Amino acid sequence: MGQYLPILVMLVLGVLFAGVSLVMSQLVSPKRPSAAKSAPYECGIVPRQEPPERFPVRFYLVAMIFVVVDIEIIFLYPYVVIHRELGVFGLIEMLVFAIAVFASFVYLIAHGALDWGPIAQLRRSSNPAVSTERTAASTVRRVGQEGRGPKAPSEVAA
Repeated sequence: MGQYLPILVMLVLGVLFAGVSLVMSQLVSPKRPSAAKSAPYECGIVPRQEPPERFPVRFYLVAMIFVVVDIEIIFLYPYVVIHRELGVFGLIEMLVFAIAVFASFVYLIAHGALDWGPIAQLRRSSNPAVSTERTAASTVRRVGQEGRGPKAPSEVAA
């Protein structure tokens, strides 16, 4: 127990310092809230207006791809270092892991994680259902004009 006493003392001192720092910052700090202090801060630029819309789901899908690739690299590196000691068992386990990661990657791609920007706009414009030549006048069948807004000048005169 005597050999662990310095570690225990340092742990207690660290927790005590963190606790005292938090309590003192709450007690001593000036409390003058303002709109500028509560506004989000990014790169030193104060926002002049609210963002026009929320982040799209595709933003989070791209973030998920980033996390999946990071996790794959984190697990592949130790395997590469000791692959000879693991033998066939390690190879099979890494194949199962790689298939799971690849399946999640395919899932994200299939759900449009990378369909944004100019490429997505080109795909949408090549779709015949979203043609620029289609208008309300060319796609809506006119049944009759009774009760539909102002009448034509020839009908008013009659």
